[in-house]
Amino acid sequence: MLQLRIHAPGKVSLDEVSQPEPGPHDAVVRVQACGICGSDLGYISIGGVAGPRPEPTPLGHEFSAVVERVGAEVRSVELGARVVVNPIAAGNSIGNGGSSGAFSPEVLVCNVDGGDVLFPIPDALCADHAALAEPLGVGMQAVNKAEVSPGDKVTIFGAGPIGLMALATLRHRGFDDVAIIDLSEKRLGIAKELGATLTLNPAEGDVWAALRELHGTALFLDIVPCTGTDAYIEASGAGSVIGEIIGEARPGARLSVVALHREPEPVNFISVMAKQLTIRGSMAYPEDFGEMVRMLGEVDLSPVITHRFSLAEVEQAFAVAHDASVAGKVIVAP
Repeated sequence: MLQLRIHAPGKVSLDEVSQPEPGPHDAVVRVQACGICGSDLGYISIGGVAGPRPEPTPLGHEFSAVVERVGAEVRSVELGARVVVNPIAAGNSIGNGGSSGAFSPEVLVCNVDGGDVLFPIPDALCADHAALAEPLGVGMQAVNKAEVSPGDKVTIFGAGPIGLMALATLRHRGFDDVAIIDLSEKRLGIAKELGATLTLNPAEGDVWAALRELHGTALFLDIVPCTGTDAYIEASGAGSVIGEIIGEARPGARLSVVALHREPEPVNFISVMAKQLTIRGSMAYPEDFGEMVRMLGEVDLSPVITHRFSLAEVEQAFAVAHDASVAGKVIVAP
């Protein structure tokens, strides 16, 4: 079969590899849909998950599938079951440095009997939408780490797929005062469809003035006006954003950082200390991966999916995913 693999920085190809066979505790699943993640683009740019390595790196971790074959000792998984896969559970590193990747027709999933690897898909949930479970989990975890409470005012920096998933999570949980900021009018348009209260493009005006108008102001040291946002989610990866948030944040505000900042950023810890800000990193998913599947059964996230390609068109798919002016989530269907 064909499998998309990284060979060097900027170099990927569809390689012919052997079809996987399950060990006694494993399953082989047939991929129905796999989303292109921003981290996939990053892996390609640096030549692998953590840079170049001697062996090629398979790509693809946001996927839905059908169980095709199981090992002799597997008891909890039925052939033909429609599932989504937690790609990093139970020793798997699917599309994240392991030997399997979901930009291929079939994927080996190890140790599937533990209950935290394969999750059934409702019959009404199509394969493309089910493939959103993994990025939805990343956005949902970012919301969880921001420790938002009912009535909080929230601002999201970055309307890429993860920022949009954080927005969808907030709206699903009843938050109706959410601003989102991005340079892409295409992605801001998707955010409006998902229910953002305010969408802002930094190229078109002062976003902090607009946020103060929406969320009000608070005072620092009783004299310095600050933006009244209660919680921020940083999903943009833009170098200046964290420093801006710390400078503008009201006392007691929270910041959840889910974006990949590959270069060190200066932090004004005097402001962090004096304002008693909370800054938390966010990675991976909530403890219950099934929470995303349940939400997908209740919320229509179809506006997020903007393009769909076959595996043979995967290079075109990645080119489109690189262009934030046209793409939201790009799906590849092997």
